[in-house]
Amino acid sequence: MKIYVAGQFFIINLVISFLFATGVQAAAVPAKPSIFQHTLANGLEIIVKPDHRSPVAAIMVWYRAGSIDEVNGRTGIAHLLEHMMFQGTETVGPGDHARKIAATGGRSNAFTSTDYTGYLQELHSSELELAMQLEADRMENLLLRDKEFNNELRVVMEERRQRVDDNPRGLLMEQLAAAMYVAHPYRTPIVGWMNDLEHLTIEDAADWYRRWYVPNNAALVIAGDVESENVVLLAEKYFGSIKSKILPSRKPQEEPVRRGSRRVTVQANTTLQSQIIAYSAPKLSDVEADWEPYALYLLAGVLDGHSAARLHKRLVLEEKIAHSVSVSYDGLRRGPGAFYVSFSPVEGRTLTELENGWNDEILKLTEGEVSDAELNRVKAQVIAGQVFSGDSVLGQASRMGRMWAIGFAPDAPDVINEKLSAITSLQVQEVAKKYLVGSHTTSAILEPNISN
Repeated sequence: MKIYVAGQFFIINLVISFLFATGVQAAAVPAKPSIFQHTLANGLEIIVKPDHRSPVAAIMVWYRAGSIDEVNGRTGIAHLLEHMMFQGTETVGPGDHARKIAATGGRSNAFTSTDYTGYLQELHSSELELAMQLEADRMENLLLRDKEFNNELRVVMEERRQRVDDNPRGLLMEQLAAAMYVAHPYRTPIVGWMNDLEHLTIEDAADWYRRWYVPNNAALVIAGDVESENVVLLAEKYFGSIKSKILPSRKPQEEPVRRGSRRVTVQANTTLQSQIIAYSAPKLSDVEADWEPYALYLLAGVLDGHSAARLHKRLVLEEKIAHSVSVSYDGLRRGPGAFYVSFSPVEGRTLTELENGWNDEILKLTEGEVSDAELNRVKAQVIAGQVFSGDSVLGQASRMGRMWAIGFAPDAPDVINEKLSAITSLQVQEVAKKYLVGSHTTSAILEPNISN
C-alpha cells in the first residue's frame, strides 16, 4: 500500500496534439477507443475503456474519500482503512485478496491521497470476474478484527516514522502544508499526525468505512481487453445488490484571506539546506472555461521543464550556486491549487542567494518575453511524457479514475489537451505576474540540527 502524492495528470494524446499544431486533417487519425459509461441503480459509476492490444486488464475501484474528508483527532484514518481493506471478509481471509490475485499472475495494490482512495488489480483479462467479485465483497462485507487492526496500525505508524519523522524532506513538506493552510484539511498529512494514530480505534475505522465505502461514492474503472457489455453484466451481478447510503454532507472549507507571508524553519538530521516556496494558485474547475491552470502548468515547464529551462540553466549550470531546483504546479485537486519552487544550495552558497535568483528570474520572465520556440518545446515534452505514461492499461484506468474522483468526466483529457496546446506566451507571462509577483507566500526552510 502507498500514500499517493498527487502529481500532474494532464492527459494528452500525442497524435492529436501534433495535428492540432500543424493543421493536418483530423480525419487521418485512427479512431480512439471510446470510453463507455454506465451507472447502476445504487449509484455505482462504471467507466470502461476497451483496449485489445494484449490480453490484460486493469480493474480499479475509486472512492471519493481521502484525507480532505478527515476531521481533527482522526487524521490518517483514510490511509489506515486502505490497509484494512486487504484484511478480509467473511469469505476471504486476511491477506487472501492479494494472494488470490497473485495466484493468477496478476498484482494488486492501493493508494491514498488527499482527495481519494483507490484500489487496483492488473491481471489477465480472463480473470476479470474474480477481481470484480473480490472488490464487491470488500465494498460490502469488510471484517474489522482487533488483531489485524492493531497490526496494520503499527505498520502505518512505522510508515510515518520512515517517510516523515526520520525523513528531512518529508518533515519539510509536512510543515509547509501545516503553515500554508490554516483552515483547509490539506494542512494535515495523509499518513496522519502521530498523536492521532496513537489514539485511533477500530470503531474509527468502522465509522469511516460505513460513511464513505458505498456504491454511490465509488467508481468501477476498467481498461484493457474487455467488452463493456460484459463489464456491466458482471457489475450488476456482484455490485448491484449493494445498497446505497446517504453520504455525509461536505461543507466548504475555504481558506481565510491571507494577511501576509508565512515562513517556517525545520531543523532535522541533514547536512544540506533546502527551501520550498509555495504560492496559492487556482485549481482547474472548468476544463472548458478555465485557462489559467493550463498556463500555470506550462509556466512550471518554462522555468524547470528540462535541463535547459530557465531556472536550472541559470542557478545550476551557469551560476553553479544550486545543487538542485524544482518547479511544479498542482491544479488537479478537489481543494485549492498551489505552485511550488524548491532548491538546495551547493556548499558555500546560501538559500538567500537562491531565493534572490528565483525572484529575479520571475521578474525577467514577466518583463521580458517567452518565445514561441521556448513554449512549444515545453508543450512537446508535456505531450511526450503523458503519452508514454498513459500507454499501459493501468495508466489509462488511473487517469480516468482520477478525473472522476476530482469531479470531471473521464474523457476530460481530450479537452485539456486542446486547451494546453492553445495557451500563448502572453498568457504564461500573465499568470506569472498575477500569482508569483507580490503574492503572499509560504516558505519552509530545512536546516541541519545544530549538533550536525
